[in-house]
Amino acid sequence: CPAALLLPWGAVGSPLVMDPNSICRKTKRLAGKQAELCQLEPEIVQEVAKGTKLGVRECQYQFRFRRWNCTSHSKYFGKILQQDIRETAFVYAITAAGVSHAITQACSMGELLQCGCELTRSRAPPSPTAGPGTEGTAWEWGGCGDDVQFGYEKSQQFMDAKNKKGKNDIRALIDLHNNEAGRLAVRSYMRTECKCHGLSGSCTLRTCWRKMPHFREVGDRLLERFNGAFKVMGGNDGKTLIPVGDNIKPPDKQDLIYSADSPDFCSANRKTGSLGTRGRVCNSTAMDTSGCDLLCCGRGHRDETVVLEENCLCRFHWCCVVQCRKCSVRQELSLCI
Repeated sequence: CPAALLLPWGAVGSPLVMDPNSICRKTKRLAGKQAELCQLEPEIVQEVAKGTKLGVRECQYQFRFRRWNCTSHSKYFGKILQQDIRETAFVYAITAAGVSHAITQACSMGELLQCGCELTRSRAPPSPTAGPGTEGTAWEWGGCGDDVQFGYEKSQQFMDAKNKKGKNDIRALIDLHNNEAGRLAVRSYMRTECKCHGLSGSCTLRTCWRKMPHFREVGDRLLERFNGAFKVMGGNDGKTLIPVGDNIKPPDKQDLIYSADSPDFCSANRKTGSLGTRGRVCNSTAMDTSGCDLLCCGRGHRDETVVLEENCLCRFHWCCVVQCRKCSVRQELSLCI
């Protein structure tokens, strides 16, 4: 990813500026919690930068077979973020989730002085898991549980700061909602991991701790929300969002929302942030979004043979070197016209 993926309100203070030094370079133009974090907790801002990178990489994975593939080209990416479409909702959600995940992970790894493992003294003991050998097992919290609440709060402070500062409008309300949906995709799906203790493999004591979901799970979950995203409009009071359409239930906190229809992304258009799909690799036999019919927008495709080099005939030599030869591999590709 380039060093400057920018949100619509500019480089300074943007959560999608990849370089933490760029985020905080001109702190006078920052306000509230963003300026406070830059001045007092620069190591947190380092994790903000890591988290946004994590989110953008996951966006590129989840959209790799779609017409808009979460391109990291800054001129086009910025145009996407200036709109209020479903793709923008996903970017906001996945980056807010990435920041929450990265900060929480840094806490568990002991890389931040402000936090550590989750405090579990006041929590009820974990529920026993049904299975052989678990009857009569004593349970207690231990290990190093992930302090997801700390990561959630720091992500909230930094990612929501700009939108909270401005007036209530539909764009700010939508961005805040999607940020929260991303964070909840991490916090609401914590899992319990346990380890048995006892002689001869017995499980007389079981120590358990809470762990965050793997970030791929977060991306998969948010992609489901993207596919079922709600179109909304602003209420007359300027503080509420109303779903568009008849008999549609209001979106909950984990749903993604948007207010404008997406372009088709078939042709290159700098105004909409579309690179088009000409030259994209497609699957000539698939019927889903990766298929040539959909990805190439009905323009058709051409087949091309390419020669790739890859490692082969690898051998391990004592000690400790792996030596490989380079082999040429012919591969048939289908490319959009």
